[in-house]
Amino acid sequence: MSENIPSKASQQITQRKQDHIDAILQDRQVERNQGDFDRIRLMHRGLPECNLTHVDTASTFLNKPISFPFLIASMTGGAAQNLGNINRHLAEAAEACQVPMAVGSQRAMILDSAAQTTFALRQYAPSVPLIANLGAVQLNYGFGVDEAKRAIETLEADALYLHLNPLQEVIQPEGDTNFANLADKIHLLSQQIDVPIILKEVGAGLAPKDIELGLQAGIQYFDVAGRGGTSWSRIEAHRANNPLGFTFQDWGLTTLEALKMSHPYQSNAFFIGSGGIRNGIDMVKTVIMGGRLCGVAAPLLSPALDSTANVVQKIEQFKQEFTTAQFLLGIQQVDDLHLNSALFVPSV
Repeated sequence: MSENIPSKASQQITQRKQDHIDAILQDRQVERNQGDFDRIRLMHRGLPECNLTHVDTASTFLNKPISFPFLIASMTGGAAQNLGNINRHLAEAAEACQVPMAVGSQRAMILDSAAQTTFALRQYAPSVPLIANLGAVQLNYGFGVDEAKRAIETLEADALYLHLNPLQEVIQPEGDTNFANLADKIHLLSQQIDVPIILKEVGAGLAPKDIELGLQAGIQYFDVAGRGGTSWSRIEAHRANNPLGFTFQDWGLTTLEALKMSHPYQSNAFFIGSGGIRNGIDMVKTVIMGGRLCGVAAPLLSPALDSTANVVQKIEQFKQEFTTAQFLLGIQQVDDLHLNSALFVPSV
């Protein structure tokens, strides 16, 4: 299914991306604020025994250096100028801040070549990790290695997200809901492409069984993407006028719950925490819970609509907050945060 013909389906996808942006900007209750990050308290050190100017937040991801464990998470893309502008601003900011970036679903460019330029971003981010993106469920609807390679080659990507969104697909009037036997197809695809696959939920979390199926399929990277931030169920409820989407708007595991359940698999896989992370303190908690990288999307959308400079400013705010929290915990090297439960205040 490597045809490149503009169609009603491709037009629907681009319009859906526009609808998503409108919902995020207009409906304050799409932002659920239920990630439970505030339920965890960190162990402040009055005598941190380190120099703030020597606190090291740098790390690596996909064999490339990054300035701190921040990922510009998947947002958008399609055959519309404003969608292309958003991605360009995000990519330029990723390069300026030396952080990785993941794009939104590239299904639109598979169906319509007019959307391809919104994903041709390596020219704006020549040195940082970039992650391509397709829906895993599309492997049951005609997509395969050709489409995956095209998504990767357009972005010149270092990895491929296969996103898992069964709840969102159920609520969408045009949703694809055949998720049967996907693990075998994911395994086959992983053997046919040259970059790692990252399995990613989109706001309801990955359960231990999901991780086990991924590991059996040869996957070593997972983005647990829990609930607590943007509710895609609520967004799709607006689009479809479907009350089911409101009923399930808070369905799923939080990011912290999913990361806690990932602990038995930490030695065999690389975990990304995303979903509801809204400041650098949330990031530190995510890393302590097992996420080696923290994905952030919604807080960057409004800045990305305006300019690269505004995105850079927002990312630098996250970095200042993260660095300050790391310092106040008395941790000089960022790797020493990972799975360091001693940094949490014990429950009383």
